[in-house]
Amino acid sequence: LNLIMQIGIDLGATKIEYVLLDNDNKELIRNRVPTPNDYDNTLLSIINIVKDLEKKNNKDLSVGICHPGATDKTTGLIKNAHNSQWLNKKDIVKDLKKILKNNIYSENDANCFCLSEAFDGSASNYETVFGIILGSGCGGGFVINKKIISGSNGLGGEWSLNQMPETNNSNLKSENKLDFSNRIEGYLSGKSIEKNYQKKFKIKLTAKEIFFNYRNKDNNACAFINDYKNKLARSLVIIITTLDPDAIVFGGGLSNEIDFLDEIKRITSNLINEPNLKTIFLKPLYGDASGVRGAALLGRSKSI
Repeated sequence: LNLIMQIGIDLGATKIEYVLLDNDNKELIRNRVPTPNDYDNTLLSIINIVKDLEKKNNKDLSVGICHPGATDKTTGLIKNAHNSQWLNKKDIVKDLKKILKNNIYSENDANCFCLSEAFDGSASNYETVFGIILGSGCGGGFVINKKIISGSNGLGGEWSLNQMPETNNSNLKSENKLDFSNRIEGYLSGKSIEKNYQKKFKIKLTAKEIFFNYRNKDNNACAFINDYKNKLARSLVIIITTLDPDAIVFGGGLSNEIDFLDEIKRITSNLINEPNLKTIFLKPLYGDASGVRGAALLGRSKSI
């Protein structure tokens, strides 16, 4: 049997995680190394990972890389990688191919998360799947028939760049760039939760501590998280009324704290005035591992 294998590499701000999948999507190897905070050493780390895995398996392997930010369709350059600034304006696939002869694919990390869950994860039975990352930042991805829809600007699924519905934006001039603090990410991400909580209650807590206090019926935390539920539901209205996916999968570290998806769905239903909302709200099957698995699946999804 000729085993088809794929390498998946998740290029995070602090760690590079990699996985080797066989043709049944079974993990043969999984490991992580620290991310160097400069571009040349990041390339070197990826090259070493690929060469090492090929040596051990004695064959050429296709490589999928998921990274923060989007890839400009015209130039191939990465943009909007806020937590990994050294990736911006770089063509990582082209630069790796100067050394490696492999088939190399790259995609936004939220798209890879969504692909993994739509491919053989919790949303594998659904045709249209939206994936939401709620972590220190926010991201989204959209998959139809197990293929990523990244759009003409590479911004498909980036719903968190929208302004939060029903916030007072009257101070914005129409010509100005959108104010980040009023974007969805400015309310829903882990960093934003911490910042907004401190601003409101003059207490510095981590997002984890805020959720812990909420579960223990602390008044401040309850008021804050109930408002968070409302904002999350309002942001989902944009997705459902624009794309109307079969399923929405909620991933990222912050989503581990959310044990009220049924309540979010109820609030969303009320906001849309759709009592029988058919959209399925799901937790990911592979959790934090979905990004790296989706990266490994990039080559396979191209050949479907």
